[in-house]
Amino acid sequence: MPTITTTDGIELFFKDWGSGQPIVFSHGWPLCSDDWDTQMLFFLQHGYRVIAHDRRGHGRSTQTGDGHDMDHYADDLAAVASHLDLEDAIHVGHSTGGGEVVRYIARHGESRVASAVLISAVPPLMVQTDANPGGLPKSVFDGFQAQVAAHRSVFFRDLASGPFYGFNRPGVESSEAIIENWWRQGMMGGAKAHYDGIVAFSQTDFTEELKQITVPVLVMHGDDDQIVPYADSGPLSAELVQNGRLKTYKGFPHGMPTTEAETINADLLAFLQSRLSRSS
Repeated sequence: MPTITTTDGIELFFKDWGSGQPIVFSHGWPLCSDDWDTQMLFFLQHGYRVIAHDRRGHGRSTQTGDGHDMDHYADDLAAVASHLDLEDAIHVGHSTGGGEVVRYIARHGESRVASAVLISAVPPLMVQTDANPGGLPKSVFDGFQAQVAAHRSVFFRDLASGPFYGFNRPGVESSEAIIENWWRQGMMGGAKAHYDGIVAFSQTDFTEELKQITVPVLVMHGDDDQIVPYADSGPLSAELVQNGRLKTYKGFPHGMPTTEAETINADLLAFLQSRLSRSS
């Protein structure tokens, strides 16, 4: 398997297909790079080089007991970009991966980055605080941790079959194959990474980092996202970055890159092509 070893000894699995301008995909919690298969095949066929790695503790990467925080996530992404010598890269992050992309750009600079796309992403801040009254109460995330610790397999199954893809909404047809693939990816990873990752994605405040980003940023978010509620995430991130654009999807769920892949892929391609035409 293709891997790199970080400075603290973690082996990170990655996929690197094709040639052309690189698109780097950062996956959500508690999944792995397999969650991007549809996007990677689509953009490979459109002439892009597509790259995705399994976050530390997730998928086929080392199940380390520590380092499950946004700084380590960003540094690991930087290690992949450096190892592959990526230039003019487009960084696409879903959910927790969106936070990883924001922290990476703010922490490591924009010299290798052409643009960024945040899909159903956790920034600016998920948890409710005095400064973020629209966030979710900390008790919600404490409950997530309790369920990971007590019965992770059941919890993951419930998330995938319910709110993650909106399969709990009236009239929405559930897909057993999608549910099983989500569960498979989650159970490949380590329980400690998933437990700690809940704090990382829910309590990290990206507000000031978003303000630092000057490259073009497309923010894509469904207004029926039951995992990262729309009003306190997508619109705020698009306003905070210096060159942001918000695209709102009526009725789309958190997992829309999977269930609504045709629409998401087409809109993402249009954004990338519009950037190319403006710079040429």
